[in-house]
Amino acid sequence: MTIYDIEVTLESGETYKMDKYKGKTLLIVNTATKCGLASQFDDLQKLYEKYKEEDLVVLGFPTNQFKQEIDSASDAAESCRMTYGVTFPMHEMIKVNGADAHPLFKLLTEETKGLTGKAVKWNFTKFLVDKEGNIIKRFAPTTTPLSFEEELAQYK
Repeated sequence: MTIYDIEVTLESGETYKMDKYKGKTLLIVNTATKCGLASQFDDLQKLYEKYKEEDLVVLGFPTNQFKQEIDSASDAAESCRMTYGVTFPMHEMIKVNGADAHPLFKLLTEETKGLTGKAVKWNFTKFLVDKEGNIIKRFAPTTTPLSFEEELAQYK
């Protein structure tokens, strides 16, 4: 299975296959609007705006697995839009760890390791996927998006 075989669902309920993003660089992030790291939404949006014409897509996946998200995906997405001006795609509420982890995050964590092994340690873990669908790198929750802009720009 590749990343392009996986189906995901937008916060609106629309489901699509990740192959929609073939030929694009992806930055996939598990998010939480009540997290102390939520200010990273600003930097994620800046990167998205700066590089979207060069085929970078930021994808947000809210999770309440760390008990820092509001009740629903649509409420989370609305909060991101209103508070941080987020225009990149936000998805349904998912689990990122354990037996019930979303298939996308199962694949992402199988291909990369963080400080706690394969599990996602916290909100705002970021995964870089190149235009061919290769999972390139995992960035820690506390690594700010603008701090790896140069590296990201190599894959756009």
